[in-house]
Amino acid sequence: MLKIFVVDDERIVRVTIADDLKDAGFNVREFSTAASALQHLVENDSNVDIIITDLKMPGMDGLEFLEKVKQINPEIYVLLMTAHGSIQTAVKAMQLGAYDYLAKPFNIDELMLIINRIKELKEIKAENRQLRVQVDKKFDFSSFVGMNTVINQVFDHVKIIAAKSTTVLIVGETGTGKELLTNIIHFNSNRKRAPFIKVSCAILSREIFESELFGHEKGAFTGADKQKIGRFEMANGGTIYLDDIDDIPLDLQVKLLRVLEEGEIERVGGAETIKIDVRVIASTKKNLKDMVDDGKFREDLYYRLNVFPIHLPPLRERPGDIVLLARHFVKEFSESGKTIIDEESLEYLKRYPFPGNVREIKNLMERLVLLARDGMITKNLLPIEVRFPGRTHNCFFFGSKSLDEIVREVESNAIRDALIRSGGNKAKAATILQVPASTLKSRIEKLGLE
Repeated sequence: MLKIFVVDDERIVRVTIADDLKDAGFNVREFSTAASALQHLVENDSNVDIIITDLKMPGMDGLEFLEKVKQINPEIYVLLMTAHGSIQTAVKAMQLGAYDYLAKPFNIDELMLIINRIKELKEIKAENRQLRVQVDKKFDFSSFVGMNTVINQVFDHVKIIAAKSTTVLIVGETGTGKELLTNIIHFNSNRKRAPFIKVSCAILSREIFESELFGHEKGAFTGADKQKIGRFEMANGGTIYLDDIDDIPLDLQVKLLRVLEEGEIERVGGAETIKIDVRVIASTKKNLKDMVDDGKFREDLYYRLNVFPIHLPPLRERPGDIVLLARHFVKEFSESGKTIIDEESLEYLKRYPFPGNVREIKNLMERLVLLARDGMITKNLLPIEVRFPGRTHNCFFFGSKSLDEIVREVESNAIRDALIRSGGNKAKAATILQVPASTLKSRIEKLGLE
């Protein structure tokens, strides 16, 4: 329920507005002077949502009252009402922080329209605050799981560099967590409320690369029917993340070098030099120094990017973190929070090299949580390549199981896979398996897969 103050020296106006707002379900207090309302704010309650105040009042007028209210609590929405309005007064009121301006006489419907608009705005702001809390929590330093010595060193480096504006180069294989680390750096920096723009250099063709990064003017080339703001300009004041920077064409790298060295860009087809303040974080899956030696990457750009390098080791070099990551992702994907992975399965995971790194173990745990019966992940749910890494299989490997057990396991896994792929829709799952829906239903009941 919104808390509203009505401040007016004319009793009939004050009481009429207050009664109408009370009838609409709001918590309303009346004050005959700005001084008395201000005293109540200071001494009793500053958590007021809206103040509706007259402009012309004896003693303290509405503009002075507005200034003092904003000093006490800038989140209060102030509506000024007056029979002596003017454009100049309205402009000044808005400059001082008034939300809106009402000229007397006005009807209650007009006032309710403004109040409902304020209510929606407050709800949006509350949602945004909650989202910011969730983002801050998601990307705090604890979101990068690992106890390996090298990972601990990475944490130390990130804590040093997060609050700075230094260019960072993150080096690591695909799936090692380069983007997550970038998020952690940005959302723990003093730029965390500023724009955060991500660019995948690998998916940009050379034809659109320059336009995407630096923008273009209308008529710069065929099809440029309007001005386009580039990613660097969009990121002004914040952070830009250049993923797979090793994929930037060699002849276009000089343009990126200028941004890093001069802090300025020019849109394609434009003559204006635009100054920007952008923190650059780049990542690469390749050794840029080797690319420099091979003539595939500019040496001057490499040294400009390599100001603060951070190396993320592949998961096979930190097997001690596999158990931590497995349990972390099981907890993340378990809706009940009670799904567990048994010790025997963890031993298999520790022996598997995870060529897809953290991304692979995350995807695997999501699948296992969906497949787990009674909230328990056992070795029988693990893929063959995890249970027997390096071994070539024509189909499956079942050890010394009987034929009936093998058939039951294969059929159960096939049905589970079809149900997952169909989002739990049995009719679609039956289509995937190319059997009648009635047949699938009976097999599910027989195998106890409900």
